[in-house]
Formats: sequence, C-alpha cells, structure tokens
Amino acid sequence: MRLPAEWEPQGFVQLTWPDDETPWYQLDKVIDCYVNIAAAVLRHESLLIVCRSESACKECFRSRGVSFEGARFVECPMNDTWARDHGGIAVLGDSGEKLLLDFVFNGWGLKFGSDLDNQITRTIYNKGIFGADVLLHDMRPFVLEGGSIDSDGCGTMMATSECLLSINRNEYLTRGQIEDRLCKAFGLKRIMWLEKGSIEGDDTDSHVDILARFCSPDTIAYTACEDPSDDNYAPLKEMEQCLREFRTLDGKPYKLVPLPLPDAMYLDGYRLPASYANFLIINGAVLIPGAGSSKDQIAASRLQEVFPGRQMEVIDCRALLSGHGGLHCVTMNYPKGY
Repeated sequence: MRLPAEWEPQGFVQLTWPDDETPWYQLDKVIDCYVNIAAAVLRHESLLIVCRSESACKECFRSRGVSFEGARFVECPMNDTWARDHGGIAVLGDSGEKLLLDFVFNGWGLKFGSDLDNQITRTIYNKGIFGADVLLHDMRPFVLEGGSIDSDGCGTMMATSECLLSINRNEYLTRGQIEDRLCKAFGLKRIMWLEKGSIEGDDTDSHVDILARFCSPDTIAYTACEDPSDDNYAPLKEMEQCLREFRTLDGKPYKLVPLPLPDAMYLDGYRLPASYANFLIINGAVLIPGAGSSKDQIAASRLQEVFPGRQMEVIDCRALLSGHGGLHCVTMNYPKGY
C-alpha cells in the first residue's frame, strides 16, 4: 500500500461547488474564486465538479465568460464545499490496485454539520465517477480529513498531533493505535508528528496543509513568521524548531523552505487563517493562494525554486478565508488512472 505524493501524475482534481445553500460569506466573490481555480486546473488536467445543480453550476461559468470544457459534473447533496476534507483519499496497492479510502468526516470534530458531506465520496463512487478498477474501502468508524495529512510518497506522513489526536475525532483510540491504523491504511513506514504549530483563526485543530508541506522526499515548505509582535510568531517558531529536528529516512536534515505569513486579515474582528502553505500541486503547475500583497510573489518565487519544472499561478483566494480555509482546502486531487 502507498499514499502517493501530490506532485505525482494526477488524473483529476475535485471541487465541491458552493451555492446559496452552503454557509459562505460573500458568495459571489467565493464563486468568482472557484471559477478561477477551476479554470486554472483545466489548463493542466481534468476537473470533477460535485454540485447540487449542474445547470446552476454551469451558469456560474457562462456568466463570467469562462469555459468549463474538460470538466465533469455530478449532482450530489452536500452541507459544505471543503473537498479536501470530505473527499476520498486515493492509495495504490502493492500489486497496482487502485483503492479509494472513505473515512468518516464529522465536521472537524463535530463543530459543523456534516451528515451529507460524509456521504459524498460513496455517492459519487456509486454513480461511476471513478474508473471501473477503482475499489472503494469503507474506513468507518475512523475519522480523518485529507487536509490533516501530507505524504512524501515514500512512506512518510506528516501530521499534527493537535488535530489527529483531538477529542471528538478518534478519542476512543490511543496515540499508538491511531499510528497503527494510519500505517496500515496508507502503507507507512513512519509518521512525523508536528507537536507544535498553529495559525490564529484556524478551526480545524491545526491541519498540516496550512502549516507545512512536502515538496519532495527531502524538502518541506512551511509557514514562517518573523514578526515577534504577531500572535502567530511563537507557535510558528516552535513549529520551525520541530521541522529542524526532523530527519529524512536516510538520516539527513530536510531542506526547509520558509513561506512568508500573509499580512493579517480580519472578518468581524476575528483574524483569518491565511497561509501560502495551502498551495495546490497539479500537473505542470503549482496554484498559490494569493493574499493580495507583494508577499504573493515572494511565496511564488520560493516555491518556483523547489518546483522548477512547474508554472507558478497565483489565484486571489482571500474570499475563501471568510470560511476559514484556502485553496488546498477546497480541492482534492486524485492520481492518474482514477
């Protein structure tokens, strides 16, 4: 069993589409962002759009003068639109089997409604969205969100202990039991636990995909803060120290790539969890969640150094922050052949 890395060849990306029944602030701006993400993905690979109404979703593209050619649509009931967390997680079997793991999604530890989102993967699988040779594996009752894990494709998973060991997810299991289940499910050699690190405004209990991401088996990009007056300074410095102590499987320090912390943004007095680490790797490109400042290009330049063969595309994702998430959070990628 193997959990592929995101930079490996992909078959398609999933978006779960927002509408007036999903809990989004500034819905028009959010849909603008989704259309821009969809258009960027379609320049490089196929796209699956899960939506409540195919006709209404297509009108979002037409009204903005954007083509949806190359996209597939499937109608499905939903609570919300965070595909990274309710989407199935694809793994490859030892003999080439294509498996889709369907974990429980419980609204980030029972914080939000999730009864419909928890059924999306099974629903679209039963509609024949995936290849005929893809097998669905029911992982219930284990709770897991895709944004809470990151893989180097070689048997190492990175995750935060705050999230995976949090109450209201798998509190009936010990740390050792959780590690054992993850290692068996994904064919892991080890889990690297980030014991420190958080960003103010995040309501996922510190998903790793806003904090630190593998860029290759020996390279990690991470959110860095150099302003001691920023509330994120201390937890991110503690995380940075954890990363410095990590070692590759052959005992070498990782190459660490600091990404600037976006300028602070607020909604109704609450700080929003902006992070350039929430980038999306697709075939031939890296999509970067823009925050509307010169730091966007700093982040793009640093990621270009570690992804030299890919285009850097910055997409303004500030509207997504109103839902306390970002670009990687609203997408789910599937390997080639799925």
